[in-house]
Amino acid sequence: MENKLTISCSKQNLAKIRQFVADILHREAIKEVEAHKLVLAVDEICANLIIHSNHCNPSQTIEVYVDFQPAEQVTFVIRDQGISFNLSTYAEPSLDEIVSSRRKGGVGLMLVKRIMDKIEFSTEKNYNICRLTKKLSE
Repeated sequence: MENKLTISCSKQNLAKIRQFVADILHREAIKEVEAHKLVLAVDEICANLIIHSNHCNPSQTIEVYVDFQPAEQVTFVIRDQGISFNLSTYAEPSLDEIVSSRRKGGVGLMLVKRIMDKIEFSTEKNYNICRLTKKLSE
């Protein structure tokens, strides 16, 4: 089984991405609690890319790769050709502000930063690339 999924940029496909990642993590015997966190992190990034970078345009695609270094770490590489995202300009919102304004959303990237050990955004050729890395617990 290949650790790559290419799917159109439709919110309906987020469930397929979650299932794809969950299946691979299960196959690699990742602990259930850890697997749920990793699925959540990948789902948040993919949702942001589908909604904000690609405007839910089903003619655009997103690619998700999963790379394991056994007993060491897992890296998720997510590629698209939408509008690029610059992590250095991201200002993490205050939770108090989000709660007091009753705003929905805005916590996805903050959550991903707490789950993953490393987050990198880059552009190579015509692709925007997000790399999420997590050291695996013993």
